[in-house]
Amino acid sequence: MSDQAVNEQSPEGQAVSPESAPRVRSLKELIDLVSGRSLADTQIQEEAGFAEKLPFPFLALVGQMEMKLALLLAVINPNIGGVLLVGPRGTGKTTAVRGLVDLLPPIQRSTCFYGCTAEDIEAGGMDAVCPDCAKKYLEGTPLTRLEPAVLVELPLNARLEDVIGGVDERAVIHERYRLKRGILSRADQNILYIDEVNLLPDEIVDAILDASAQQQYTVRRGGVSATYRSRFTLIGSMNPEEGNLRPQIMDRFGLRVIVHGLTDPMQRYQAYQWVRAYRRNPRQFINQFADETLIARQEICAARDLLAKVTLPNEVAHTGIDLIQRFKVDSLRAEITLFEACRAYAAADGRTEATVQDLLTVAPMALRLRRSMFMVQYFNQQAEEEQELNQLIQSAEKKLSAPS
Repeated sequence: MSDQAVNEQSPEGQAVSPESAPRVRSLKELIDLVSGRSLADTQIQEEAGFAEKLPFPFLALVGQMEMKLALLLAVINPNIGGVLLVGPRGTGKTTAVRGLVDLLPPIQRSTCFYGCTAEDIEAGGMDAVCPDCAKKYLEGTPLTRLEPAVLVELPLNARLEDVIGGVDERAVIHERYRLKRGILSRADQNILYIDEVNLLPDEIVDAILDASAQQQYTVRRGGVSATYRSRFTLIGSMNPEEGNLRPQIMDRFGLRVIVHGLTDPMQRYQAYQWVRAYRRNPRQFINQFADETLIARQEICAARDLLAKVTLPNEVAHTGIDLIQRFKVDSLRAEITLFEACRAYAAADGRTEATVQDLLTVAPMALRLRRSMFMVQYFNQQAEEEQELNQLIQSAEKKLSAPS
């Protein structure tokens, strides 16, 4: 990637000069850089006195390199299919996801109640948007505005109507009938995070996965229907102690990361020190990672722009397919995730051609937890039955063809 530093404004309003910002060549190098740095010994300042979302900085997470890499690849290339984080409580899964949003570039959000955009007009003409937006488009008025990307968290007690949307109760009071947006629609172009995904009702999980795969969904209530976009990066987390995930749901997640607790005593102590500094003054702690955060955001933007140009040579594709077949994975989603993650890894490194080493780097995240031992045993038993059946058929054919 570009090794030019960013000359922007930090969250604290201080300019980040090219001379002061660290120079990096890839996201992996950036992660390595901040994972080993120490905090400045600055004086603790007074709090502002009002509530504000100040998540723990993503780049301040200690260790957990595979988890951080998987999350970065998922936001660079949504076609990967999201990420599933599997591990015990207290290992930083939710902290990592909440901090990831600060690395995301801003998005274009529709200003219309119905979500109309210029993209709709380009695809389907003026009839694809509401009359008000059609008028604005003809007048040259923008139909969208630039907004920061957000993290949309799905509550564990969410109802299906909360997720997909339903009848607007406020409109019913005024004797009108219209639909209101659900959580999936609000997550469009953002990150949708499902903590404890293994504890969600099946109907809600199915609705989320279908909307994620189709990138849109339709709600029908009575004689009214509406179609909403749902182009989000899906991230789920679970603790295996609390129950398993259905195999068909597990298969729909792209990358899978087994999150272990830190084993290095020095890393565990460093994590404690940084959490303590964050709790004493979140804003000051976040500000110490402002430079790296701005650089990472620019790197992600550059990788997204470069992704369309990244090619997958035949050698890489054949190596990946051979690996999948030898690992006895039946789902075709394995190839999709593996190859898209490979392309994203190359884009993050500033290259337009993926390599076999790229593929081997992302293979564990793309292929683990995909092989079903039940299906392997089932197919083996079925093969034995097929062999026995074919022998009986051949024996019967010989008797039929024998002279009487």
